[in-house]
Amino acid sequence: MFITLEGPEGSGKTSQIPALNAFICARGYDVLVTREPGGTDVGDQIREVLMNLKNISIVPRTEILLFQAARAQHVEEVIRPALAAGKIVICDRFGDSTLAYQGYGHQTDLETLKYLVNYATGGLRPDLTLLLDIPVKDGLKRKVDNASEWNRLDAYAEAFHRRVRQGYLTLAEADPERWAVIDATQSKEQVQKSMQQAVLDGLP
Repeated sequence: MFITLEGPEGSGKTSQIPALNAFICARGYDVLVTREPGGTDVGDQIREVLMNLKNISIVPRTEILLFQAARAQHVEEVIRPALAAGKIVICDRFGDSTLAYQGYGHQTDLETLKYLVNYATGGLRPDLTLLLDIPVKDGLKRKVDNASEWNRLDAYAEAFHRRVRQGYLTLAEADPERWAVIDATQSKEQVQKSMQQAVLDGLP
C-alpha cells in the first residue's frame, strides 16, 4: 500500500508521520517512511537546490523539472522496490504536490504537469492520500512560531499559498475515494486519530 501525505505549509504532516508509522507497525506491517523532494542521495542534492533561499532566480519551469527529476530517482530507487517487497510506503509529499504548488500555485497548465508527473513516476499513483488542511495564515504562522525551516517555497506570496490550498481541496474533491481530508487545526492528538482511522479504512 502506498500512502502519501499532502498539505499546505504548516499543516503539521511531517511531525505526524512518526506516530502514524508506529501505529501501522504495531499492526504487524512492514513500513518504509520517505519524503519528497529527497529520499535518495540524488534527490537530497536536488532538494538543497530547490529549497535554498539563495536560489530565488529559479523560474517555475526549472522548479517543475527539478521536482520531477528527484521524483523519478525516488520512485525507481526507493518506492517501487519497497512496494514490490510488500512494504507499506508512507511518503511525505508526492505528485499531487506538483499539481497543487506548480499547477495551482504557479498557475501552470495542469494537463502538462499531469503528463510530466506520470512520466517521472512511471504511472505510480498512491492508494491513499491524507490531506492535512489548514488556512494559509494559520499554517504560515505555525512555521514561524515553531521556528521551522523557512525555505524558498515558504517565501512565496500569500496569494500563491492560497491558490495551493484551494488546489489541494479541488484535487481531493475530484477523487474522494483516494483522498481523506483532515482538519489540521484540531489538536495534534485528534489529527493523528483522524489519520489513523483513514489508514485503517484503507489497509488490506
